[in-house]
Amino acid sequence: MNASDSTSDSTSPVPGSAAPRRSDATRGAILAAARERFATDGYERATIRAIAKDANIDPSMVMRYYRNKEGLFAAAVAIDLRLPDVSGADRRQDAGRILVEHFLDMWENNEVLTALLRVGVTNQAGAERMQGILRDQLLPVAQRVCPDPEQVPARAALMASQLLGLALTRYVLRMPPAVGLARAEIVAWLAPTIQRYLTAPSP
Repeated sequence: MNASDSTSDSTSPVPGSAAPRRSDATRGAILAAARERFATDGYERATIRAIAKDANIDPSMVMRYYRNKEGLFAAAVAIDLRLPDVSGADRRQDAGRILVEHFLDMWENNEVLTALLRVGVTNQAGAERMQGILRDQLLPVAQRVCPDPEQVPARAALMASQLLGLALTRYVLRMPPAVGLARAEIVAWLAPTIQRYLTAPSP
């Protein structure tokens, strides 16, 4: 083997390696465009054609990956909240603070979540999706620490109401008093309420 052969071999791409990367990039572009379009236009007015144009691809590619607008919307707003485990004895009594700080991190650093919030303000499907995500992912948290198993759904819903209310007023509606609160102030106000919903005896 001569030197030119060796150089050619070392720089040749791995067969098939480029295609998955292109596919991932295409999906990422579609989802980013979809989130922005759904947030701006709402579910009903957003179209596959407009989303494809925003992503600079052919509409057929959107259909290829997601089949229809409903499938695209579901993929665009799918999110794992990665909620921390607060069931340990050393964390249970501090669950409110832990969860509020976690959600503040999520609201401020996760573009998917903030896009979903904006969709939820203008669209019933988005609101239902947001409610479902919080309900399904907060329920296990409440189940681990709630003193009354029968009240788990109600307590999870109460937590969701507080966390969504904060997110909407601070990050979507951007009400000046809510935006002006320092992080420590939010935790100080909200953490005791979340803690009460999780662990307080039944009223």
